[in-house]
Amino acid sequence: MLRDRAITLLTNFKSVIVEGKLREQVLALLPISETFRDLGSSLIKDDDANSARERILFYMRRYPQTLIAGSELAIVAGISEYPRRIRELRVEAGWPILSGKSLKDIIAEEGDIQGIDSNRIRPDNYFLLEDTQDRDAAYRWNTANRIRKEKIAVKDKILKFLKENVGKQVSGEELQYLASNKSEWARRVRELRTEDGWQILTKNSGASHLPVGVYVLASDEQAEAHDRRIPDPVRVKVLERDKFSCKQCGWNLSKAHPADKRSMLELHHLEHHAKGGENTEDNLITLCNVCHDGVHAQRISESELRKSLD
Repeated sequence: MLRDRAITLLTNFKSVIVEGKLREQVLALLPISETFRDLGSSLIKDDDANSARERILFYMRRYPQTLIAGSELAIVAGISEYPRRIRELRVEAGWPILSGKSLKDIIAEEGDIQGIDSNRIRPDNYFLLEDTQDRDAAYRWNTANRIRKEKIAVKDKILKFLKENVGKQVSGEELQYLASNKSEWARRVRELRTEDGWQILTKNSGASHLPVGVYVLASDEQAEAHDRRIPDPVRVKVLERDKFSCKQCGWNLSKAHPADKRSMLELHHLEHHAKGGENTEDNLITLCNVCHDGVHAQRISESELRKSLD
């Protein structure tokens, strides 16, 4: 057995450490290293996990949304080139695996994630967002690669990529790649949402159904200028109060359909912003884009809206 062989090798190595020269010690470690590598890969007992890539995937799927050290994956993979296999799983097979760097950038901009201490995150850590394979990922990675090469600002690259994937979930890892791995990518996403008025949904900005580290551009239309000034904490409180649904018709993002004109949730000022209405929870109500247009076209009265909050 591999375990017995490892014990024997370690026992014999004791005398080499005491009496052997440097090269003898190194050479004695080689079979020990190889045996432990084989022992680690043998821990994955699954008929469908015969390759390093398959063993890594098996291990990560056992522990989704858990911070996993690269050294763990090196053990189960049985090879030192495990980062390449992770990239293949991400880019070719569509598994939503975040690197430690991406995860740390997300926490810095979006806030705490499941109690993970960002100070504990290392660049060679990995995090499986959810146990779901995205078969469109390879196409998106090709799109990201094309946009990444364009000579435009990082924020413009991110917006262009999101607009080519309206309504689709994209990962922070894809956005970081677009930004040539610069940490500014997460800040640029927040600016697009809070300053430029693009409805980019995240778990921490109100779309509780999304996995952490996932971004969705709900619509390719910008919010009105005054709506862009609503602070994220207020926006989230209003959405939570209204159960992430339009208070007029009951529509929510789970009901989204390409044939439906309803595509996004917006916040409406009961006391109009132009008349001094404030960006406060009491003065805001959640509406879908169709009902919001109906209010401004006076097809839905303000009194009706206020009744829906009672």
